[in-house]
Amino acid sequence: QVQLVESGGGSVQTGGSLKLSCAASGRSFGVCGMGWYRQVPGKEREFVSTVSYSGSTGYGDSAMGRFTTYRDNAKNTLYLQMNSLKPEDTAMYYCNVECPSFPRAQTYWGQGTQVTVWT
Repeated sequence: QVQLVESGGGSVQTGGSLKLSCAASGRSFGVCGMGWYRQVPGKEREFVSTVSYSGSTGYGDSAMGRFTTYRDNAKNTLYLQMNSLKPEDTAMYYCNVECPSFPRAQTYWGQGTQVTVWT
């Protein structure tokens, strides 16, 4: 059974930094992409970042230039380093893993970790 456990959320002042972690277990993640999404109440879940097994990354507009995502394949752990945080970054952050499969990809989600940025 696949488990994704996020940690590292918290409350930080504007301009501060946080580092989120997501520990994955329950299967081999060698062909899987890993990423982060965020959501605030009443809004759709928003893409933040993604990283392939080889380390190729992609970022949403809100994360570009401020956030860095990377993974440690030996530990099956995903990270999100968030710098220059703004109040609008306040959200629940979810770890996402997507693994190629037929007929459709297998998608897994963590339970989320709350990030609050105050002025």
